[in-house]
Amino acid sequence: MTTEYTNYIDGAFTARSAATLEVTNPATGALLALVPDSDATAVDAAVAAAKRAQPAWEKLPAIQRAGYLRAIAAKLREHRTELARIIVREQGKVQGLAQVEVDFTADYMDYMAEWARRLEGEVLTSDRPNESIFLLRKPVGVVAGILPWNFPFFLIARKLAPALVTGNTIVIKPSEETPINAYEFARLVAETDLPAGVFNLVGGRGAIAGDALVSHPDVNLITFTGSVATGSRIMQTAGKNLTRVNLELGGKAPAIVLADADLDLAAKAIYDSRVINTGQVCNCAERVYVERSVHDAFVERLTALFKATRYGDPSVDADLHMGPLVNQIGLDKVEAMVEQAKRDGATVVTGGKRADLGQGFHYEPTLITGARAEMDIMRKEIFGPVLPIQAVDSLDEAIALANDSDYGLTSSIFTRNINSAMKAVRELRFGETYINREHFEAMQGFHAGRKKSGIGGADGKHGLYEFTETHVVYLQTP
Repeated sequence: MTTEYTNYIDGAFTARSAATLEVTNPATGALLALVPDSDATAVDAAVAAAKRAQPAWEKLPAIQRAGYLRAIAAKLREHRTELARIIVREQGKVQGLAQVEVDFTADYMDYMAEWARRLEGEVLTSDRPNESIFLLRKPVGVVAGILPWNFPFFLIARKLAPALVTGNTIVIKPSEETPINAYEFARLVAETDLPAGVFNLVGGRGAIAGDALVSHPDVNLITFTGSVATGSRIMQTAGKNLTRVNLELGGKAPAIVLADADLDLAAKAIYDSRVINTGQVCNCAERVYVERSVHDAFVERLTALFKATRYGDPSVDADLHMGPLVNQIGLDKVEAMVEQAKRDGATVVTGGKRADLGQGFHYEPTLITGARAEMDIMRKEIFGPVLPIQAVDSLDEAIALANDSDYGLTSSIFTRNINSAMKAVRELRFGETYINREHFEAMQGFHAGRKKSGIGGADGKHGLYEFTETHVVYLQTP
């Protein structure tokens, strides 16, 4: 019997929705569950519940709000194995990475809870005698969190935890591709004593439920992770109500490999940064610039790693590097980009076609050489297990090519020379730069992009304060 989920609004699961969406396993095509295909009425109810709950939630001391986050984190750890299995089946993530995602999510909830005693304002010096100026940080109100499908479980926490600890309430809309894990999250929240309306979950399509949420006049902040095109539409819609937005969008992360680099380290780090989650990560290494004198040696190392990649259905094999792409659209896009790169004169070293596994949306891990700056494969986000490489003659050339992009999320450089590394740090126009390591951020950092990679950021102190607004008080005393 197929599991059917319902929305979680005002502390309770609602009645069965009249319209539903099917959720399938991308590795096999098997039907997993039915979820609500919500309309504006359901969104209105969720936002109204969040708005009612927010004043009382804000009045709670932050340390009490943090206690609820810790209680949810404990529930996640109690059910960590089953939650990981759900992510494997509905998103196609390999088992080890799915378990990391669940565990990291619980840790993130605890990390944000720790900020309860660290939320800070400022005391400013006044120009007047006997006056004090205080800058306070207060919650924005009702937050709308719209999730992607590639790290669907962690992104719940990335939006919910900082929102709640700073005194906001939230309405989450998961991706229609991967909503099951969010409903299981809601089931665990329902087992805690989190006050009704503080957290609400509404499923559905972006064009209907998502649009109703971002256009709602009672939403005070929209935090979205996803594509540039969708982020742009959200900005246009939010502008009608002057609603604040926090957008984590696409990436085209460059990796620079200099002649003095540890080539084994660089190849492994870039490989790991490419095949993680089948290349479906915004901060994946998406293009490589390698100095010409070590180009062939570096490609030889990467080729061996790509050819050794184990891929298939992660729900039946725990010893895989990669699972499937999330859907047919993603598979068709990756295939089309590789075919275009070949027509443009690039060379496929290994891979380069759909994997013949009989079912699912699988594409072979693919390494491409002879790429040039003007090719789509070097300019557009791939979001699949394909890595193009371009030879360069200097660090200056590599930096110029890296910066010649609409995106500015993550970047990396591999070198033994500290001067080269620091030159890259000074000149690369990206929100993050990794030196001699894979692309993967820390929860205490600040994950933020430039240009079309987004507005605002997440994680750490600076990500936390994205969920607050300032209130300046002038206190005059006799």
